[in-house]
Amino acid sequence: MFGSKVSTGRFRNGLPYNRFGQGPRVAIVFQGLLFENRPLTGFSAYVMTRMYRFLEAGYRTYIVTRKPGLPEGYSMQDMANDYAEMIKEEFGGPVDVIGVSTGGSIAQHFAADHPQLVRRLVLHSSAFTLREEAKRAQMRVGQLARERRWRAAYAALMDLSFPRKGIWKYLIRPFLWLGSLFGGVFFGVPEDPADLVITIEAEDKHDFKERLAQIKAPTLVVGGDKDPFYTEALFHKTAEGIPNAKLIVYKGMGHPASGKQFGQDVIKFLNEKPAEHACVKAGLR
Repeated sequence: MFGSKVSTGRFRNGLPYNRFGQGPRVAIVFQGLLFENRPLTGFSAYVMTRMYRFLEAGYRTYIVTRKPGLPEGYSMQDMANDYAEMIKEEFGGPVDVIGVSTGGSIAQHFAADHPQLVRRLVLHSSAFTLREEAKRAQMRVGQLARERRWRAAYAALMDLSFPRKGIWKYLIRPFLWLGSLFGGVFFGVPEDPADLVITIEAEDKHDFKERLAQIKAPTLVVGGDKDPFYTEALFHKTAEGIPNAKLIVYKGMGHPASGKQFGQDVIKFLNEKPAEHACVKAGLR
């Protein structure tokens, strides 16, 4: 899949990562919601590294999740500070940041509170808050995880993630059954549900609308108009709230945005000059 090896490890402050690429620049992907805070393995590692393979030639890319053993009440801002500590300690200066889904919630705090550490910011299928249906669904996942009902928790998350249109109307029930049966293959079966539950509870409180203007880094907000976690309106309001942010919404795409055009758009944004920065809307091309 890649010309370079995908490696795993932990930074000195405990944040787990998957790394690929040998390019001259550094990209840090703030990982989305996981059932356990550890380096990705197996199918989940394959999916995430494949989604960002367009970065391989120009970057050393680190897909980084939260540290394990989060204390009760840990916030999105606390998690952002952990990323800031790591980037200062490991890289010493600004890097390109891609925050995907829940990682995008954390990246908003990071960019506002630590502007000296972010060169460019991509909010990948993420907005200033979740849609209400997604909040309720994630809290349900968290409750099932507290009860260690992992099969039901996997099914609840997948139930939100897939549409009820077209062929999915007929496939969704057997697919959810398979997801509940084999969810551990994709997400793992944590010994302790605390990291998942604490992250979900932190994101439930996340509403960054009033602080968006504090993000000064050149920013791209990118997502699909069929995203079950964020409405198209939320993507627009997020981009409108960040000074001179660029917005790309793909028609017919769910969560997270991906594919060839997505990769081309992100690379173009990361490489463009400040004068090229503008607000646009795009469909699938």
